[in-house]
Amino acid sequence: MHKEKRKILLSWFVVLLGSGGLIWMSLERWMGEEGEVFPSRVINIICPYSAGGGTDLFARSLARTAEAELDQTIMVQNITGGGGAVGFASGLIAPADGYTVTAVTFELVSLPIQGLVPFEPNDFDLLLRVNQDPGALAVRADTPLDSLEEFVAWARERGGVSIGNSGPGSVWHLAAALMADRLNIPVTFVPFNGSAPAITALVGGHVDAVVVGPGELLPQVEAGLVKILAVMSEERLSFVPDTPTFEELGYDVVFGTWRGLAVPRGVPEAAREKLTFAFREAMESEDFIEMARRGALNLSYADAARFRDDVQTQSADVEQLMERLGLK
Repeated sequence: MHKEKRKILLSWFVVLLGSGGLIWMSLERWMGEEGEVFPSRVINIICPYSAGGGTDLFARSLARTAEAELDQTIMVQNITGGGGAVGFASGLIAPADGYTVTAVTFELVSLPIQGLVPFEPNDFDLLLRVNQDPGALAVRADTPLDSLEEFVAWARERGGVSIGNSGPGSVWHLAAALMADRLNIPVTFVPFNGSAPAITALVGGHVDAVVVGPGELLPQVEAGLVKILAVMSEERLSFVPDTPTFEELGYDVVFGTWRGLAVPRGVPEAAREKLTFAFREAMESEDFIEMARRGALNLSYADAARFRDDVQTQSADVEQLMERLGLK
């Protein structure tokens, strides 16, 4: 699509899904002076989700630490709506000068495949991935199942299980569908408006299991209400070290959500390099690592090339899954 037509389309998309005030910057104001040394003014990070959530905390923690590296103020602006779509679109219509960075998440993959947005991951220049949270299969603590093998045998013996997730087309719905396919077990997917109500339903005995993020399960695990049988990561997680991965148990199930940073296509290479270096340093700071530990966020750095390759691979997998689920 022609660059100017695409920008006009994205601008209308932001206005229609969000409030008129969401085109929050004047293009002329932010064009900058030709030849200026980057960065010479405030940098903005767009967070497509509400204040106080995991992505917001991730963005604000990175911003605080990266300010010292860049010697500039970094502001985080929550531009919400459309399951992340409005924030992503706002980042794309910003000037490609490096002063607007967008916190991107798994939904950058899933929304385009569902035909819900007029853009795709390749419209961004990805800077770095910071975090990956794999799916985790959990059951009630009083269930007489102590391993993934026992769960599979139980599911096949009774002709199927009900698994709660965070909504149709969500990352955890897709994770549960991939698991069911790879484990060859019949599953009834039970959608909820988020992970928290799905976990509540599990504790109340309304579903047999859930597939959600492991960090979201920790309070219930510590309270003795649920137990995690396996995680969908390549390696065991530091905060649940005794929980095996699906892979080590012989099942090719690696899937989950992620968070990273991106800029609109066309930002000068020098600016991208400075931003990447600063946020990489911030990611390795003690403050950020402690924030991740408290929030049970699994840190997983990937540079721009690896990040892009992983997103492309996941896009292909998600597209196939959504076709099977009738969500594409």
